Amino acid sequence: MTGNRTFTMIKPDAVENGHIGAILEKITSAGFKIVAMKYTQLSLRDAQEFYAIHRERPFFGELVSFMTRGPIVSAILEKDNAVEDFRALIGATNPEEAAEGTIRKLFAKDIGENAVHGSDSDENALIEGSFHFSGREIY
Repeated sequence: MTGNRTFTMIKPDAVENGHIGAILEKITSAGFKIVAMKYTQLSLRDAQEFYAIHRERPFFGELVSFMTRGPIVSAILEKDNAVEDFRALIGATNPEEAAEGTIRKLFAKDIGENAVHGSDSDENALIEGSFHFSGREIY
């Protein structure tokens, strides 16, 4: 997956607010190809494992609770320079600081409910994609 693939999740807030289609449109219009995608819900255990890097942070419990409160859409995206380009497309974690036209500026409520997750490195894209998808689910 290195270099041309990244991982994303459309988070529960964006799913609840009916933004799946609009977010997928932004992604594909930006030249990303969807090579794996599923509509699912994280279990408590899965959310704790996926976000284990944040376990010692004060917001960990709130993050896990948020990410398990409803369904998500997880996907692996393909494009040259995928991680960097996708991070630019989604915008800053805090939607108030996100550039106009970015996914978070358009669809996020606040820093906690920020509509989408995007991998921050090629290495994490591979780890996160493999967490959500088996090899036979990636095309």
